[in-house]
Amino acid sequence: QVELVESGGDMVQAGNSLSLSCVASLDPFSAYTVAWFRQAPGKEREFVAAFRGRGGRSYYADSVKGRFTISRDNAKKAVYLHMSSLSPEDTAIYYCAASRQIILSSTTMADQYHYWGQGTQVTVSS
Repeated sequence: QVELVESGGDMVQAGNSLSLSCVASLDPFSAYTVAWFRQAPGKEREFVAAFRGRGGRSYYADSVKGRFTISRDNAKKAVYLHMSSLSPEDTAIYYCAASRQIILSSTTMADQYHYWGQGTQVTVSS
């Protein structure tokens, strides 16, 4: 059974930083495109960042570009999201997702990801 387990969610003040982690039971992890999505109350789930598999590059939503950094450690089967300059608009449940067969143009589409974590809450206070 595939598992993605997120951790690191917390309540922080605006302007601060926070890092999320996601460990996956996927093999070979390096072949999977991994991503972070988020969902705020009353809003649809939205793409945050992705790191394509097989030596691919990273991608970011415009709203987080320059503030968030996605990274991966294939040996640890982990993906990370370092978030800086947080604002209350970043408050959401953050989900880790993974899929092995995603064409490049679908990297930001939630319905293209097969595996999801349970989510971790990030709350940013003003």
